[in-house]
Amino acid sequence: MEKMTPQPHCNVLFLCTGNSARSIMAEAILNFKGRPTFTAYSAGSHPSGAVRAEAIRQLETAHVPVVGLRSKSWAEFAKPGAPKLDFVFTVCDSAAKEVCPIWPGQPMTAHWGVADPAAIKGTEAEITRAYRDAFMILERRISLFLCLPLASIDKLSLKKEVDAIGHE
Repeated sequence: MEKMTPQPHCNVLFLCTGNSARSIMAEAILNFKGRPTFTAYSAGSHPSGAVRAEAIRQLETAHVPVVGLRSKSWAEFAKPGAPKLDFVFTVCDSAAKEVCPIWPGQPMTAHWGVADPAAIKGTEAEITRAYRDAFMILERRISLFLCLPLASIDKLSLKKEVDAIGHE
């Protein structure tokens, strides 16, 4: 019988500009679906300081825990004593174009752009749909990420896979 290599524990940071919706939802989804192997965090280059009520409502609708979610700066994760990051995923195009801090330990990075539901102006139903759509895209990408054989895949192949997930 072949011995399974244990899955390593990984810290994942989701980045967005405001850290109020998409990156927050991604953090919550991965913490819900990926524990104990993964610990997710989120941050923004210019955090709004508040989590959007619509994002919280969407997470609650999907039965994803929302305790402890807060809008915070990516500077928290570049400081000494911050969690060692294994992966950093940008989920908005603005953050992907910004000069990110130097992350200790050289985590693997990828861009998983998702349309900004907070930018939608319209009826309550249209806004709700935008948050649901963003949630569903993030949930699908995170599910694909969780299926990757992290303990047995080489770094180059892994990089190709995480990049490809951003185009799903």
